[in-house]
Formats: sequence, C-alpha cells, structure tokens
Amino acid sequence: MSLTVSPDLLAVAERGEVPDAEFVDCVRTSLPYAWDVVSKVMADLEAGGEFADHEIPPPSDVERGQLLRALASDSIRGGLERHFGAKLAFQNCHRVAAFRFDAVGGDRYQAFVSPRGQLLNQSPELRNC
Repeated sequence: MSLTVSPDLLAVAERGEVPDAEFVDCVRTSLPYAWDVVSKVMADLEAGGEFADHEIPPPSDVERGQLLRALASDSIRGGLERHFGAKLAFQNCHRVAAFRFDAVGGDRYQAFVSPRGQLLNQSPELRNC
C-alpha cells in the first residue's frame, strides 16, 4: 500500500475533493524517507540555483520502495510539487532532482529527463533498482 490513510481522511475523500494540505500530510507521515529526500532536495534548491539533486542510494529496500511510490504516483508527486513549489524529476531508484518551474524546458532540465541523461546515470550497482 502506498499511503496509510486515516479513516477521517478517507471520509473526506469519499465526500469530495481532499485539501492539498491534508493529502501532503498523509504523504509525509506514510512515506517518511521519501518526504525527507524531497524536503532536502527542495531546501537545496531554495538555497540557490535552478536545480538541485539527491544521489544517495536508499539504505534499504523499504526506503527505496517509499521513494519509488512517492515519485511514480502522479498525484503524490504533484502534491509534493505544489507543496514545495518546484518540479521534481526522477532517475533510477534514487536520483531525485528539483527544478524551479521556470527552469522546466531549459537545457539542464531537458538533459536530466532525456534518454541520454538516463543512460549516463546507469552503473552496474544500480541495475537491481
């Protein structure tokens, strides 16, 4: 299961739209490793520049799974992007990047999300992810 949803939050969803703040809080508490990685890369982005990334492999399959679930889900990724105010990009099982929205479409973003960028980020130790 991707998220641990409280009965109260489920009731909100059953009645209609879920406020972003409540959804993002569910993500934060359900996927703490993913939250920490995204928070760090977003803080690095805020410190300056149009790009920041995180390249440290997760310590275990549990953390790897959290990161994969967070970034493979359009709704979770979108919620995180709205909350932090930047675009997320993802390679392999661990490389997370953040770009200012106005940098999306620029050379650095295009290089990161390109097939070439993906291939250059491969190594034998990453093949199991």
